[in-house]
Amino acid sequence: MKQKSTENYTSGVLEFEDNILLPSLYGEHNVNLARIEHEFGCELSGKGNLLSIEGPEEACNLSRDVLLSLYQRLEEGGEVTIEDVDGAIRLVGMLDSPTLREVNPRDELLNDDNVIRTRKTTIRPRSANQSKYIEALRKKDMTFGLGPAGTGKTFLAVAMAVSHLLEGKVERIILSRPAVEAGEKLGFLPGDLKEKVDPYLRPLYDALGQMISMEQTEKRLERGEIEVAPLAFMRGRTLSDAFVILDEAQNTTPMQMKMFLTRFGQNCHMVVCGDPSQVDLPDGSKSGLKDALDTLGKIRDIAFIHFDSSDVVRHKLVGKIVKAYDDKESHKS
Repeated sequence: MKQKSTENYTSGVLEFEDNILLPSLYGEHNVNLARIEHEFGCELSGKGNLLSIEGPEEACNLSRDVLLSLYQRLEEGGEVTIEDVDGAIRLVGMLDSPTLREVNPRDELLNDDNVIRTRKTTIRPRSANQSKYIEALRKKDMTFGLGPAGTGKTFLAVAMAVSHLLEGKVERIILSRPAVEAGEKLGFLPGDLKEKVDPYLRPLYDALGQMISMEQTEKRLERGEIEVAPLAFMRGRTLSDAFVILDEAQNTTPMQMKMFLTRFGQNCHMVVCGDPSQVDLPDGSKSGLKDALDTLGKIRDIAFIHFDSSDVVRHKLVGKIVKAYDDKESHKS
């Protein structure tokens, strides 16, 4: 990037080798460029294979890092969606903090160690905490993903589980979730066991459908490679050669959580996902998730990754809603 500066104002030009990739980089009607301009406060203008960048020096540098990382992703055969643009913006913004100045943002954005590959898609982190989470899922046998809805904690856990299954690292995936609304008394619900718990495990099925086809999901369910295991039916089992995910863990009791965690067997990878601030247990009941954090927090072999509103990768409004509620709770205390 060639630059000439007047005080803090900078103008420069990015030159791309492959014009064919630029429509995907810029987005339909330049929507990706518009998003970058809005976030960083710079001006982007493309002509041919050249893209001019004007604005405050820091804004130009951040915009350049986002654009080059996304362009490299396209060069490697990937795609770029508006969600990918938002993720790159979020990561670059966080990595530019004073404590992380030594990190090259583009290296972090394109770090293959933080990529999860499944049959249908390649998943990259869209926040610094997601990057830490993926690293923990890959390196630790037990990981807690803690934080609000929309931060990707369950989705990324399912993606890593599918990746492990497809690579032959485990023989099965086990999905579990407390059925708080049914009081764990699943016998009162109509249908067989799968039909009884489907309403509670729908988010996990949806995530599976994005990794492998729903047809493949059904076939693997029939073969037992993917298993639906309601928390109420986990007692007495030892889980080996499996990737086990407990979702909505804040709605377990301390006894249920202890029972679940002690199912851990040989070649087991266990992920516990939950939001400590969204407990649906009856008033006065202590959350098993909070109890586990208090009890296990000093065990180094267990990873605890905490997400917050800045990690929300759904619509931006969701992040603002989460932050507003967090602010309200902090004022109460």
